[in-house]
Amino acid sequence: MATASRSPAASRHPDSIGPPQLRFLYLLAIYLAAPVVSALFLWRGLRDRSYWHNFGERFGFGARLVPQGVWLHAVSVGEVQACAPLVSALRRLHPGLPLTVTTFTPTGSARARALFGNLAAVRYVPYDLPGAVRRFFRRVQPRLAVIFETELWPNLYRECSRRRVPLVLASARLSARSVGRYQRLGALMRETLARTAVVAAQGPGDAERFRALGADPATTHVTGNIKFDFELPAGLAARGARLRAQYAPDRPLWVAGSTHGGLEEQALLEAHKLVRAAHPQALLVLAPRHPPRFDEVAQSLRSAGLEFVRRSGAPASPRDGDCTVLLLDSLGELLDFYAAADVAFVGGSLVPIGGHNLLEPAALGVPILTGPNNSNSEEIARLLIARGAAEVVHDGAQLGARVSALLADPAERERMGAAGRASVESNRGALEKLLALIEPLLDPPREIPPGGTSGGV
Repeated sequence: MATASRSPAASRHPDSIGPPQLRFLYLLAIYLAAPVVSALFLWRGLRDRSYWHNFGERFGFGARLVPQGVWLHAVSVGEVQACAPLVSALRRLHPGLPLTVTTFTPTGSARARALFGNLAAVRYVPYDLPGAVRRFFRRVQPRLAVIFETELWPNLYRECSRRRVPLVLASARLSARSVGRYQRLGALMRETLARTAVVAAQGPGDAERFRALGADPATTHVTGNIKFDFELPAGLAARGARLRAQYAPDRPLWVAGSTHGGLEEQALLEAHKLVRAAHPQALLVLAPRHPPRFDEVAQSLRSAGLEFVRRSGAPASPRDGDCTVLLLDSLGELLDFYAAADVAFVGGSLVPIGGHNLLEPAALGVPILTGPNNSNSEEIARLLIARGAAEVVHDGAQLGARVSALLADPAERERMGAAGRASVESNRGALEKLLALIEPLLDPPREIPPGGTSGGV
């Protein structure tokens, strides 16, 4: 970890600094960061009160849960979606097993509550502060921890080891760019990864990068991406058909999902003007990624002179051509609108965010357009592009041109949609492999020390 000064200790390679010194530097950084992150959340809560809900859980407080269950951590919406197949499978295979799902973001928490209902307790993961982590474990007392994708927190991992709780990294991914950042923690990161019972990596490249950081080669496996194993909700096609009949029974409809502000949404509005020039009746369903931005996006649409309605507030349906945009300012309905769409653009990809979930429109057989930034799901993007289910656009002009062309070509839309469905179906199976690694860790239940041993990060 870099420091502001140029002392000899700070200038040495991380491998020359022992774990105790690195733990001290890490602790210093996390103690400095926690108040800043808390202040940011409290400030955001002025606009979105969900940031204030259950705030004490971020410091390990909260209700005590039924012990000896499985704790699953999914940082935000995408990871929550990824863990859904495992939650369903564990509930089916072990009906009495308590399940706890933690997230870090309010949107992730809301999605988890909507998905899991009474299947799992949902709460926030604590900051990686020693006291907060210990309080969390005293209240949850899991017998197995499953952490999704790329969440490497030294104190959480250390507490799992201290309490003899097996830890599984599920559907684990690690980009080449991320490796360099983690390598700055040198021996501390090797020590952290050495505490995992299993690393279930998405692909061979991910597995190799985890091994390079310190994961045990003998317990690092390639299981595939569990996101392919998700099941579309019951009644989704019917809900999509109803939305299409409500908003665009005789109009082309395209969806821009999980969009971000700035250059991305500017490009989308530019693209929609081009689409409207070719298809004057076309309707854009615009779904911003973050709920606190709904009002901001509405103001942008007004400033651009576009006629729009908000999904949450207008009983009227934008059936006529005067209304050009439906602002999707409600939660949990993006998938339903993908099911109603002719074409889908998946956001976070025209800006350096890393892209969002391409598999939902793919599974629905909807042609996909995406920007070039898909580092969050590189292998999924590469697969869908290679198989002709998705295409990359770089700006508003390209996006507008491709949407216009696809709206005019039903056969090409059908071909791309079929390729997407086939890509999802042919890559299922990660869940079965992951369960085979988890089941031996579930039985028998482990006795958890009430206080654990002393000290440490």
